[in-house]
Amino acid sequence: MLENIDIAQYWNKIVTWCGNFFWSADTLYQGIIAATSFILGLILYRIASRKITPLIESLDAPYIAKRIYKNLIRLLFPLITLTLLFIITRIASTDPLNIDVTLSEGLMKVLFAWIVIRIAVQFIANSAIRNFFALVTWSIAALSIFGWLGQTTQTLDSLAFSVGDFRLSALAVIKSILMLFALLYFAIFLSSFTERRIFKVKSLTRSSQVLIAKIIRVILIVFAILIGVTSAGIDLSLFAVFGGAIGLGIGFGLQKGISNLFSGMLLLIDQSIKPGDVLELENGTFGWVNNMAARYTEIITRDNKSFLIPNEEFITKRVVNWSHGNSLIRLEVKFGVHYNSNPHTVKKLAQAAAANAHSRICENPAPVCHLTEFGESSLNFKLRFWIKDAEQGVTNMRGAVMLALWDALKENNIAIPYPHREIYLHDQG
Repeated sequence: MLENIDIAQYWNKIVTWCGNFFWSADTLYQGIIAATSFILGLILYRIASRKITPLIESLDAPYIAKRIYKNLIRLLFPLITLTLLFIITRIASTDPLNIDVTLSEGLMKVLFAWIVIRIAVQFIANSAIRNFFALVTWSIAALSIFGWLGQTTQTLDSLAFSVGDFRLSALAVIKSILMLFALLYFAIFLSSFTERRIFKVKSLTRSSQVLIAKIIRVILIVFAILIGVTSAGIDLSLFAVFGGAIGLGIGFGLQKGISNLFSGMLLLIDQSIKPGDVLELENGTFGWVNNMAARYTEIITRDNKSFLIPNEEFITKRVVNWSHGNSLIRLEVKFGVHYNSNPHTVKKLAQAAAANAHSRICENPAPVCHLTEFGESSLNFKLRFWIKDAEQGVTNMRGAVMLALWDALKENNIAIPYPHREIYLHDQG
């Protein structure tokens, strides 16, 4: 596991370094200088932040700009500390003190590197990823500043094991993880940027835009993984056998996820479901497609609830797509009137009521009404009418037509019957 690592040699180096730096008067003085600069910098930073933070909150600026401003304000602490450390160090290194300030100069370089790195990573929106990149980059810079980078990489490369001609070291693993992390984030960032650009292309349909964006995202992520692994010097052919076994296990474990991924692509290819379509599921869920993601499709209902439906369900179950093909949709209202009523008059009244019930009801095709049944206590009719904007709701249109029909029947003294039941009590005496 450990190759060419002499523990005694490292121990002697540590003891020698501590003896040369830690157990000396100059190091003590530099420690006092650093502590003084740190305490004064913290006090000045808190005074300044209390006055600047309210000003940032009062700015009429986008949220992202305010976030960047607040992050930059936090850099006042290392900036003030660096300034104080520089001034005190310059004074201490001149006559008559003549203190060796090598360690203080290293601390100043480390603080300056931290400030530059934190400014450079402000374009990263996610705070966790931003902090990770900053910490890793600063750690490498700090090791390089103090001259420990070469020794550290050599030690990590010595922590390795070999299987035949294959050698895997801790350095290769760390490089692979860092490279994968950086490339994956860059791939996701680039795919998101490309997706926004694709959605602005008006010549493409919405389903084509989503499909192209998904394909680009998958390709970029796959290339990021391949480049990240191979750039660390790991031969992918060595993992052929292990990769096959792992891939088989992952395939079984992620069977539903892969099924939903390819189901979503099939839906976009055959354009049976597209963003903006109005759907009705078997369980009665009614709404329009707001977003088609890799694993699920988001449906927004009329009461503003978001249902995340797995893509596989749109392939294996029945779905009513009200927007598929022609957007013209026919709705139906059933009602009954008393046998004393003239069915010809009822039919005309119903058709006129539906036509005038709401502006969303189409004039062509015009509403129609049919006598469908001689019921037990009523003449039963079906009133049919058409709309083109089901995404605006269908229940509200049925309700509007029924109210208009009620008013028309009442104005013409046409009764809507209801069942009458009589109970007879027989005297058994």
